[in-house]
Amino acid sequence: MDTIEADYIVVGAGSAGCVVAARLSEDPATRVVLLEAGGADRNIWIHIPLGYGKTIADPSVNWCYETEPEPGTNNRRMLWPRGKVLGGSSSINGLAYVRGQHADYDHWRQLGNDGWAWADVLPYFLRSEGKIGVGDAVFHGRGGPLTVSDITERHPLCEAYVEAAKGIGLPFNPDMNGATQEGVGYFQTTTKNGVRVSAAKAFLKPAMSRPNLRVITHALAQRVLFANRQATGVTFMQGGQLQTVRAKREVILCGGAINSPQLLMLSGVGPGADLAEMGIETRHDLPGVGQNLQDHYQTRFSYRCTKPFTVNDVMTSRLRMVQAGLQYLLARKGPLSISAGQVAIFAKTRADLPEPDIQFHFIPFSADRPAAGLHKFSGFTQNVCQLRPESRGEIRLKSPDPSVHPALWPNYLAAEIDQRVMIDGLKMSRALAAQPSIRQYIESEYLPGDAVHSDDALLAYAREYGGTIYHPCGTAKMGRDAMAVVDAQLRVHGVTGLRVADASVMPTLVSGNTNAACIMIGEKAADLIRGRALARN
Repeated sequence: MDTIEADYIVVGAGSAGCVVAARLSEDPATRVVLLEAGGADRNIWIHIPLGYGKTIADPSVNWCYETEPEPGTNNRRMLWPRGKVLGGSSSINGLAYVRGQHADYDHWRQLGNDGWAWADVLPYFLRSEGKIGVGDAVFHGRGGPLTVSDITERHPLCEAYVEAAKGIGLPFNPDMNGATQEGVGYFQTTTKNGVRVSAAKAFLKPAMSRPNLRVITHALAQRVLFANRQATGVTFMQGGQLQTVRAKREVILCGGAINSPQLLMLSGVGPGADLAEMGIETRHDLPGVGQNLQDHYQTRFSYRCTKPFTVNDVMTSRLRMVQAGLQYLLARKGPLSISAGQVAIFAKTRADLPEPDIQFHFIPFSADRPAAGLHKFSGFTQNVCQLRPESRGEIRLKSPDPSVHPALWPNYLAAEIDQRVMIDGLKMSRALAAQPSIRQYIESEYLPGDAVHSDDALLAYAREYGGTIYHPCGTAKMGRDAMAVVDAQLRVHGVTGLRVADASVMPTLVSGNTNAACIMIGEKAADLIRGRALARN
C-alpha cells in the first residue's frame, strides 16, 4: 500500500470539486490531492454541446445509476446519469446555467444556515462567472473562469414558443439570472464559442500545472480514515491496488448527491442501524446521511412538426448530418451547438404564489427516452417540472463494497402538492401549444395524445412517462436539526476534519438547473476552508 501526503484531500472532480481543488491550490504552500473515479475528459462528445445525447448513457464517462422501482412511477427503473470523468456532471449535462430564485437561498438562511442567504452567495456566483453578452453588472461577473453565454442562434420554433408564452400572459425575460426569474426567455449556457465549458475546463485545467496540486484519476475512494473522530485520510483503489492519501488538515467530499453519502456510510458515518446491517462499524451515528433526497421530476409533451426543420430532421439525414458537422467544424454553430434547453419558462400555477413553481424546457427535437435516439419524424418537445417538490426519498447502501451502486429511492410524486402542480403544469403545456404562433407548427400531439385530458389521466401519464431532469440533491443536508449532516461551514456533524461540498448539502432544491449552484457551493466552500469571506454585494 502506497501512502501520499497532502494538506487537503478533495474526493470527486465534479462541478464543486474542481472549484475547491483549484481555489485551495492557489496558495503554493498548500498541497492538494484531488481524487476522481473517472478518467480524463478526452471524449470528443464531452466538448460538443449536443454531445450530451452521446454521453448520457456512456459508462466510460458516466456512473449510469438506476433508481429502484417505485409504485408512484409505475414500478419503473430510471437512468440517473452522473458524470464519472474530470468535470463530473458538468462534463455531460445539458449546459444550462440557472442559479435559481433569490428566495431559494434566503430560505436556506431561514432554516438556520448563516451565510447562505442570497446576499451572501451572490458574490460567489459573480466571482466564478465570465459572462459574455448582455447582463446587469449587479448580477453578473465578467472576469471569472466559467464562461456563460447567451443563446444567439434562435430557431423559428423557439421564437414561436416565446410568442406562445407571451400569448398566455407571461412576460419576456431577457435575463433569468438577473433581478427576477419569472417569464419566458432563452437559457444562458456554459459554453464559449460553441464549445462546452465544464468545471474541469474552467477551473481545474488551468490549475493542473501547479506543482502543489496532484490530480489522480481512475481512483475509486473506498473510505475516509479516522483517528478517533478526526478524519485523517482516504483509501482508494486504482488499477487493482489499494492506496492511501493522508490529510494534514481536512478531507473534503465533493462526490455529489449519490457518491458523497455513499462514501460517508462506507466510512461508518451514517444511520447506525443501517450500517450494522452492512457489517460496517459505526464511527458516528448520523441518521440524516442519505436521507432528504430530492430531484426535479419532469413530464414532456412531444409533437409532430409540420415543417422538416427540427434537429430530428438533421440527425436522420446523412447529408444534413454532414452539413451540420461542417457548420460546427467551421463556425461552431448549427445543430451540434444546441444545449438541452433552448427556451425556458418560469411560471406560477396559481396567481397567489410569490414565486414561480414550475419550469419549462423547450427543445426543437424529440425522443422517447434521452438515450434512445431522436424520433425519425420531424418533432419537438416541451418539458415541465415542479421547481420545489415536497416528496423526499433516500439513498441506502446495497453492499459494503464501494464498487456496488447504492439503492436510489427518489419517491417521486409522493406528496399531494407535487401531483397537483404536475397536473397544472401539464394543463399549461396544452395552453401554450394552443397559441397560434406555435400551433401552426403542430401536425399532431405525439405524446400524451388526444385521449389524455382529465386530471386523473394527466397524472397517470406523468407517472408512466415522466422522469428525472437530473438534479438530485439534499442527501447530506446543511442545517442544525437532528437530520442535518453538515453545518453552515459544511463541516460534518460529530466528527472533525471532514466537510462535504456539493449538491448533497442543499437543504432544499434550488428553483432550476443545479450546476450553477454547485459551482457556487465549491467557491464558498474554498473560502470557508481558507477562513475567508467575500463581501456581501
